[in-house]
Amino acid sequence: MSTTTTHQAPPAAPRPRRALPPLMAVSDTAAERLAALYAKGQRGKLLRIGVGSKGCSGLSYQMDWVDAPRPGDEVINDKGVTVLVDRKASLFLIGTVMDYEVKALSAGFTFSNPNEKGRCGCGESFHI
Repeated sequence: MSTTTTHQAPPAAPRPRRALPPLMAVSDTAAERLAALYAKGQRGKLLRIGVGSKGCSGLSYQMDWVDAPRPGDEVINDKGVTVLVDRKASLFLIGTVMDYEVKALSAGFTFSNPNEKGRCGCGESFHI
């Protein structure tokens, strides 16, 4: 009678997890504008960013000045400024960069969101 020995391979090492992108980043221009707003008219307030239902494409960015974070808000500290993100908006905003643009007839914060699949013609809303 012959005996057969079986060799089991050692257990595979767990695959390293991929680093998640930051929830949100702030451009240098947006950080400068926010710092100026925080220092003057919005002293003691924080900018809170959310996503709501609106417009042709279904979703839009919402920005509100608040006195303090709400329970569950994500606190983003980037380039010396603090921005809050509504917990419900977190999945929509992963990897987003907030910028501040000055154009000939307008100026405002913009969002470069890698999760967007499209925008409406006027640019007011987006879909994922």
